[in-house]
Amino acid sequence: MPSGEYKVSGGKLVRVNFDVADGVIRNAQLNGDFFLEPDEALHSINEALNGMPTATDTKGIANRIRQALPPETVMLGFDETAIAIAVRRALADASHWTDYDWQLIHEGPQHPSMHMALDEVLAAEVANGNRPPTLRVWEWASPAVIIGSFQSLRNEVDAEAATQHGIEVMRRISGGGAMFVEPGNTITYSLYAPTQLVAGMSFTDSYAYLDDWVLGALSQMGIKAWYQPVNDITSDKGKIAGAAQKRLANGAVLHHVTMSYDIDADKMSQVLRVGKEKLSDKGITSAKKRVDPLRRQTGLAREEIIERMISFFKARYGLTSGELTGAERKEAQRLEAEKFNDPEWTARVP
Repeated sequence: MPSGEYKVSGGKLVRVNFDVADGVIRNAQLNGDFFLEPDEALHSINEALNGMPTATDTKGIANRIRQALPPETVMLGFDETAIAIAVRRALADASHWTDYDWQLIHEGPQHPSMHMALDEVLAAEVANGNRPPTLRVWEWASPAVIIGSFQSLRNEVDAEAATQHGIEVMRRISGGGAMFVEPGNTITYSLYAPTQLVAGMSFTDSYAYLDDWVLGALSQMGIKAWYQPVNDITSDKGKIAGAAQKRLANGAVLHHVTMSYDIDADKMSQVLRVGKEKLSDKGITSAKKRVDPLRRQTGLAREEIIERMISFFKARYGLTSGELTGAERKEAQRLEAEKFNDPEWTARVP
């Protein structure tokens, strides 16, 4: 009997069990720790799933459930889309966090170009089965601006200001926006996992799913944070972090997040060209007002925040300390030299 689970970010766990016969769903059973009224709505949802072709996409599943619900239905901690994701994950034979023996890599400061290379190498190693799923916490050796894979170099960065402040510009392999980082002022981590962990999810859904543990860790530190589509973590005091993601063709997902512990807002605004169009949908007029650092919100040292995040991940999913292999270092050094320090890569979108 296929079984699919989906934990709603900031909400409840949804689980669906069913049989499959002749290409359709049979004997569907929805369960979880959510709240649903009236009781009869559970039967309506199960009946909506029964007889549904297994090829139905997430939107189609959600629409069918929505049409079957009694008019007075109240759903707390989940919705039709969460059920649909759980169904698609069951059909895709998705894995779960605790199916893996997660490994932690947290080493000393690295040059920004080495961080770019390590992301590509470690994601590939997980995809090839040479490394277990891994959480890597970055330490920065120097300041940098990291632009997204598809961003225009000249549109995003004031090259003269960057040079003046001794800030290097690097391009990563994932999409998304520019990251302004300084040693001691930034908390960055990467997750490298098989794509089966996010099977049955859209890119947007997977961002919330992969960031849910961070929200729990922040909550324990007194911050009520939430996922803000498409790729931000925010609180009522402002943006805390931005995420980016890359799916590798050979079967791994790279998900990395940069969190602002402290920030030199004046320097950031000089180096980054943040367009008015981007600010307009945030309801603000200045990039400096958009980010609210963790230092102010928690009152904790950067190292303490990192330790609490690691401890939370370990308690929820399990985590053992590891290290880079010699082969991984060698391949990362090759990529660093041949790709990420190559001006042609950095300026591939001028």
